[in-house]
Amino acid sequence: MSWQPAEDAACSGTERADPIETVIVPRARDIGGFEVRRALPAASRRTVGPFVFFDQMGPAEFLTGTGIDVRPHPHIGLATLTYLIEGEILHRDSLGTVQAIRPGAVNLMTAGRGIAHSERTSADQRRDAHRLFGLQAWLALPKSAEETTPAFAHHPEDSIPSIEDAGASARVVVGRFAGAVSPVETAWDTLYVDATLAPGARLPLDAETEDRAVYVLDGAVEIAGDRHEAGRLVVFHPGEPATLAASEGARLLVLGGAVLDGPRYLWWNFVSSDKDRIEAAKADWRAGRFAPVPDETEFIPLPDR
Repeated sequence: MSWQPAEDAACSGTERADPIETVIVPRARDIGGFEVRRALPAASRRTVGPFVFFDQMGPAEFLTGTGIDVRPHPHIGLATLTYLIEGEILHRDSLGTVQAIRPGAVNLMTAGRGIAHSERTSADQRRDAHRLFGLQAWLALPKSAEETTPAFAHHPEDSIPSIEDAGASARVVVGRFAGAVSPVETAWDTLYVDATLAPGARLPLDAETEDRAVYVLDGAVEIAGDRHEAGRLVVFHPGEPATLAASEGARLLVLGGAVLDGPRYLWWNFVSSDKDRIEAAKADWRAGRFAPVPDETEFIPLPDR
């Protein structure tokens, strides 16, 4: 999905001797009847592991004949990770990929030195009223892979491993968790887990992953005696284990990974460790030097700022 400028998410630090470093409250914005809540980047936390961007899309309801239309736009230096809870999005890119993503599946697009793509609601989906609810994240690539060859990988729902224990279930979307290993390959150590806790269930998080956070998607969780409602990104201190408890049930995303190999600059849809590389990408998009997306006649122009 294309980046649009938004206010930084609000953050509240913690002074307690507990595993929580900060709690981020995403800023919500409406993009034509479709609400997006952006948790990263935030004022006090720009990244969590390789995650430089994290959006909750919806939930939204669309009438017959309507849907989303994110016109072709470019990316460099990142991988986009799209994961849906409800609905469907049709992805097209300049590699010639045409792939519908549905709930539980994973679309991973590696931009590398440059790719363009669009995200739309298909004509079939528009025939009836429908819902859309999902998450999209951007993973910064390691410096050594920022100029890698662009690529796209789709992993269907049934390829993602699941684990269950004492009222807690988890789908290991990316990385390794509780002995399960995802087939989704990323260029940097990454963890992304979709977990559901029944009322009274608990989920322990060890400190093996260097940088970790939990995004509460539904319900609420208690951590070190504090309650965190849906729509909160709870970021943990590195090296501190934590236990999540859900007295009333909850659904959440565990995300993180190794700390990045240096700072990243983010402008519009471009991510890089080098400001000059972003300037070059701006010029390339303005001049039409990105490969086109087949069967698309529109595009998003370079913003003024």
